[in-house]
Amino acid sequence: MRTRGTPAREEAPPPGSASRKRAAASLQETRHKLAHGDGSLKPEFEYELLAMFVRNELGAAVTMPALSVIFSLASMFWAPINEAILWLLLVIGAKVTLLEACRRFLATPRAEIDVKAWKRRFVICELLNGVTWAGFALVGITAKAAPSLGFIFTSHVFIFATLIVLLAIRMTFASVVMPVLYAGTVPMTLAVLVRLGIMQDPFYYALASMALGVHIYFVFLAKGLRQTALAMLEYRSEKDLLIAELEEAKSISDEARHRAEAANLAKSRFLANMSHELRTPLNAIMGFSEVMQNEILGPLENETYREYSGNIHDSGRHLLNLINEILDLSRIEAGRYELHEEQLRLTDVVEDCQRLLKLRADAKGLVIVEDFEADLPQLWADQRAVRQICLNLMSNALKFTPRGGRITLTAATLPDGGQLLAVRDTGPGIPKDELPKVLQAFGQGSLAHQIAEGGTGLGLPIVQNLIELHGGVFELRSELRKGTDAVVIFPKKRVLAAMPKIPLRPGEKPAALASHRPARLRSARAQAAAAH
Repeated sequence: MRTRGTPAREEAPPPGSASRKRAAASLQETRHKLAHGDGSLKPEFEYELLAMFVRNELGAAVTMPALSVIFSLASMFWAPINEAILWLLLVIGAKVTLLEACRRFLATPRAEIDVKAWKRRFVICELLNGVTWAGFALVGITAKAAPSLGFIFTSHVFIFATLIVLLAIRMTFASVVMPVLYAGTVPMTLAVLVRLGIMQDPFYYALASMALGVHIYFVFLAKGLRQTALAMLEYRSEKDLLIAELEEAKSISDEARHRAEAANLAKSRFLANMSHELRTPLNAIMGFSEVMQNEILGPLENETYREYSGNIHDSGRHLLNLINEILDLSRIEAGRYELHEEQLRLTDVVEDCQRLLKLRADAKGLVIVEDFEADLPQLWADQRAVRQICLNLMSNALKFTPRGGRITLTAATLPDGGQLLAVRDTGPGIPKDELPKVLQAFGQGSLAHQIAEGGTGLGLPIVQNLIELHGGVFELRSELRKGTDAVVIFPKKRVLAAMPKIPLRPGEKPAALASHRPARLRSARAQAAAAH
């Protein structure tokens, strides 16, 4: 009994389970971080996010400089040219610095990258880039020549539109790393708010409020994009985990298959050797015991010796039947059982088996009832296999049916065109929970095992495998103390249908048609001989 505070003793986990548990725990941790905001992510995810940001920047290396040139030319309408050119040079310089940092990041091996240090480096570069873009809102603010009201309104609206464009572009490129996004957009937004606030006009105050609202809205959009990127990384991690698990399972299954094939080969070799080694002495034992039992070489004065010889002969025959059943089952399971198919009538096979077992049935006082459909079509099947199926089912019925019981043999056509063979008995029956067990090799029911005359438990598995080789189905229906119904179903493709009659010509009789055929054949042979 385990006392309080004493840890329970755990069994050793199977191979590979520890790695799967670690991977599952890692994925669960990532999901928790995604659902409850972001503390710190795994270094692998941080690196992937930085790599996405770097690829975005390098993929659009010309976009921001081109926009800066356009904005610089536009600002010359309300600002001095030297300020516009200076701002343009500063923006391009800051952008080149950021792109150079991105190129170095990609050139550095993954194992040598310090994610936190590179993240700080990118934040600094982006902050420099954001400050230079913030200077666009201050270009022309100290101009001595007062522009007209139209130019003032146009310049401020243009600056507001520039902020929106900048926020949209940076949200697309830098949303995967939020500190970088803040460093690149907050200075521009603050500069625009200052530029609009110094105008001391309600319209510009409203425009400044819109600028602040647009910035907040784009931040929320950027967070949504970042969550999408993180979910993509999570799904990719799950995919990699599944692939690793599949590869591990495949390797385990391949190893198990190799072991099973080796064991099956060893079993086949063992059975092949033991078949010869056991059958040879068994045949000699059975032969000598039969000679002694029948007193062919002379009478036995002691009756006990004659009884012993009969017991030896019966035991040898039982052991030989057991060996034959094991060999048949092993050949079927190994796929080496070849069907020698021919035309046969199911009722003929059942009647032959019934005659073979009639003496045993009479000795137990059993009544065998034949319920055969008239004019049952022929089957295309292996006669030996069908005979073995019938014998096994009837032998089981004889074993498990008590004295004075009844066995019903049924052979009929099914509605779908197949054929049915059923053996019903009035034995003790099989509990429903034991039906799968009796269909396994060497499996026997508990109640039936106590009442039966003995057996190996191979009869029903052999029947099931033989009918499956024919493409049929074996069903075992039973209820406790209500008997057992063993049903074998042959598919429609195994039933040989009668050929349709050949239509006669108008006014032609069958006899005349038959008499004309040899004449036509002789004329055809004569023409062929003349041609040669």
